[in-house]
Amino acid sequence: MIVRLHLDEDDELTQHLARRLNTPLDWPEDGGLNTGQVAKIAAAAACDVSYNQAANGHLVDLFATLPLPGTPEGREFWRELRIAGDHAVAYIDPANAGGPFFNYLINGNETGIAGRVLDFLGELDDSRRDAVTEVIGGALRDSTFPASGRYLGKLWLRDAETTAWHVLLAGRRTHETQDDRERFLEAWSNR
Repeated sequence: MIVRLHLDEDDELTQHLARRLNTPLDWPEDGGLNTGQVAKIAAAAACDVSYNQAANGHLVDLFATLPLPGTPEGREFWRELRIAGDHAVAYIDPANAGGPFFNYLINGNETGIAGRVLDFLGELDDSRRDAVTEVIGGALRDSTFPASGRYLGKLWLRDAETTAWHVLLAGRRTHETQDDRERFLEAWSNR
């Protein structure tokens, strides 16, 4: 992560942990981890992991709004989507997504689905994107969403694209080192 949180005794997370654990900030005094150090570990873990997990969870939620594969509605939806999006749909089509699509997340490949979504969207020209928008929007309109189908389809595609980008961007941070962070901060502070 490029920007690091610096926690001190007045930090909200440190105070929260001290209250929840019913411990003084410097407990235990004779060594080991103290409450303040636990707060720093928790903050670092939350920053490095939670953003990527939240974005992946949101991507899953977007797919959960679509008709389920294997159901009559799902079969019709995915057939229409294949027609509308042509070969680009192969990246996200349940029948061609390389096995259990969302198991990628469970198995630790957080960028697997995001990359496929961006490949799908990147392959769509304007006319195919409009057609896909209509198909997705029609499925969402038939659900509980109270807006026009075309608008809903645009929102779904825009949200999927942005969320997939966030997943890939967060995944990039896991490969950065302390030297990368220092080089970044030095470059920006010297300008």
